[in-house]
Amino acid sequence: MTPTRAMPEGFAIRHADSAADLDACWPVMHQLRPHLRDAQDMAERMQRMREHSYRVLAVWQGEEAIALAGYRLQENLVYGRFLYVDDLVTLEGKRGGQWGARLLDETTRIAEEAGCAKLVLDTGLTNALAQRFYFRQGLLTGSMRFSKLLGSAAR
Repeated sequence: MTPTRAMPEGFAIRHADSAADLDACWPVMHQLRPHLRDAQDMAERMQRMREHSYRVLAVWQGEEAIALAGYRLQENLVYGRFLYVDDLVTLEGKRGGQWGARLLDETTRIAEEAGCAKLVLDTGLTNALAQRFYFRQGLLTGSMRFSKLLGSAAR
């Protein structure tokens, strides 16, 4: 079982399940995903992703979301059952408080309870700061992902 870091007074980690919770997550998610038009665009995409077990786990300071992890439980022939972290971000002004580490601890606990063999995430090849953070959290590189733009996105 993964040990969890103690939460300071006034902070909590919980899922953002309601529309109001997701609205509160918009400023955090927008830092990571600036291509999203607005909170409604984000919420509509998340609603579609929920059909594939997507959830948002957030660090809350009162009613304000200050960090979040978007994740989903999946299964494939490569990993078996695994938890995939789509999004991991902390508000710029709140960084340095180990919020990302706490979210990884909690997603690891969720994965273990769900019987997953792995926790998996992707990061850009040029994102050296994130890579250093992930190594410190015990994540190791295991593959390289390839992609190409399709349809109108390719133009």
